[in-house]
Amino acid sequence: MQIDDVRIAVVGLGYVGLPLAAEFGKKRAVIGFDINHARIQELKDGHDHTLEVDAAELASASHLTFTTELSQLAAANFYIVTVPTPIDRYKNPDLTPLIKASETIGKVLKAGDIVVYESTVYPGATEEDCVPVLERVSGLKFNQDFFAGYSPERINPGDKAHRVSTIKKVTSGSTPEVALLVDEVYRQIIVAGTHRAPTIRVAEAAKVIENTQRDVNIALINELALIFNKMGIDTEAVLEAAGTKWNFLPFRPGLVGGHCIGVDPYYLTHKAQSIGYHPEIILAGRRLNDAMGTYVVTQLVKTMTRKGIQVKNARILVMGLTFKENCPDLRNTRVVDIVRELEDYDVVVDVYDPWVDTKEAQDEYGITPVMQLQPGAYDAVVVAVAHEQFIAMGIDKIREVCKPGHIVYDLKYVFSADQTDLRL
Repeated sequence: MQIDDVRIAVVGLGYVGLPLAAEFGKKRAVIGFDINHARIQELKDGHDHTLEVDAAELASASHLTFTTELSQLAAANFYIVTVPTPIDRYKNPDLTPLIKASETIGKVLKAGDIVVYESTVYPGATEEDCVPVLERVSGLKFNQDFFAGYSPERINPGDKAHRVSTIKKVTSGSTPEVALLVDEVYRQIIVAGTHRAPTIRVAEAAKVIENTQRDVNIALINELALIFNKMGIDTEAVLEAAGTKWNFLPFRPGLVGGHCIGVDPYYLTHKAQSIGYHPEIILAGRRLNDAMGTYVVTQLVKTMTRKGIQVKNARILVMGLTFKENCPDLRNTRVVDIVRELEDYDVVVDVYDPWVDTKEAQDEYGITPVMQLQPGAYDAVVVAVAHEQFIAMGIDKIREVCKPGHIVYDLKYVFSADQTDLRL
């Protein structure tokens, strides 16, 4: 297959797939495929509820078409899979979306076709888990009739500075020739350039350690915050002082959620354990980060007790529900841990987040965010996400929704130490 013969289909049009499809759609014909009919309809109407691609960008992707029809998907010969790879309730990798996407492609796979996976997986998943599905459903033979590649996504939801085209792309292919073609296809839209990995497994491993490294680093800072809090030392002040050294890494403590940092390490540890190695540092970091919601609530309840605020039936406002600031992404948000822990104390919890789709919050977590804040209503406020709206409100407006003698707990260093009552 030559570059001019490539007919692209992007399978899965979420936070990763849509921006990618839109970029390709500015250059060449692209089929955007998703099994969610409502999602396809909203994209046809020129709207993206994830806010990753605005109406103008969708309109500029003039060669991009959207469909749920398998017959239209069959027109492609270069399939890019961008479906989620979550974990289950036991923190094991859930490859169900990936397997189902592979089954779908297998039904239309033809001789000479290439399937490239972007979803985060453990090393070996593409060739050991996905390719056998393609072979079984299509009846074709891998690296003889069809080929594969892996090019890990590096989308940062809500980040308007680092977009798909401006982030360097790792590419790989199942044969040297396919690796060259895959790299050439991506270079058509990636202005930051590409890095061609020697094998698919190397590319898979590179992706999964990117967020594992961040997770471990944040876990270290979280542990330091726990230590400094016990010593009565302001953690942010310590980090600012240490940050004056040129090679000190600028991580901050906090909740670790989202579809990557809080998930990817479990893919790597799952694979490690399957080959007989028990990861120590990675799992220790995961345990520490997963426990931060409980720690936050414990600190808040202790402070309320010291100030004479009755905990049972107290009203507490949690500001922010998304996993990060200035985006509507609720996937694996750890703010939910705070809400659930507070509810265990028989506290009345309100959640306020102007970025969140109410129905999605209800469907995913059974939480109905409040739409307006009432003056003088709350015994405590937890600023859990650093949305621009909260920064614009300022500390005085936030205190106006509280009762006398209240507590403001700032998890994100939105305000200075002298403006709040508690910080991580």
